Amino acid sequence: MVDFFSIQNNTENPTLLLIIYTVLFSFLLSSLIAFTYEKTSRDVSKPMYFIQALVLLSIVTATVMQAIGDSVARGLGMLGALAVIRFRTTLRNPRNIVFMFASLASGIACGVYGFVIAIVGTIGFCFTAFALRFTPFSRKNNMVATLQFQMPDDMPRLKEVQVIMKKHCYRFTLKRYKTFSSTEKENLVEYEYKLKMKKEEEGIQLAKVLRQVPDVKNIRLNIQDTMEEI
Repeated sequence: MVDFFSIQNNTENPTLLLIIYTVLFSFLLSSLIAFTYEKTSRDVSKPMYFIQALVLLSIVTATVMQAIGDSVARGLGMLGALAVIRFRTTLRNPRNIVFMFASLASGIACGVYGFVIAIVGTIGFCFTAFALRFTPFSRKNNMVATLQFQMPDDMPRLKEVQVIMKKHCYRFTLKRYKTFSSTEKENLVEYEYKLKMKKEEEGIQLAKVLRQVPDVKNIRLNIQDTMEEI
């Protein structure tokens, strides 16, 4: 049986069993990271190629770290070889980048035979990812809306509309307003607000309530999620 706490003392010439342990741990830990990503991501369409990359990246990294070992020459040679490869894939979602780094870190830890570090770090990362799903930082609270409507230049009526928005939104701010020079609309003002919704369904309720307010016309509500896909 391999003693993981003292294994670093005999890593210059790793045995076949040690190499198998490294690949096995890399696979298991990266699979746990991929499972965590799949369960905690709120994306409707989860990219399967990205999940596969999370699993494969850790094994590749561990293999590279084993091949380099303590040799500076190998490290420089590997750096030069990797510099030839151009990675053009762009990840627009910072969360996906963090999961890529997590898989990379677990592979590095396994590659230098720091199995205890790899296990504890991966479990801690996955636990935190699951815990964040139930906090206000979760994606369900990132619904942002743009609200446009027209109403007479009536400050008390505007206050009534703002009270309604306060009930359905975390916060709101006036982005712009526009007056009209035509005779038909000379007393009208068009307002545009930026809103952060409390829940996804709050937008529908907000639009329904605003339609019941006298003199509020041409209500347009555009809701989108601020988190981008991969």
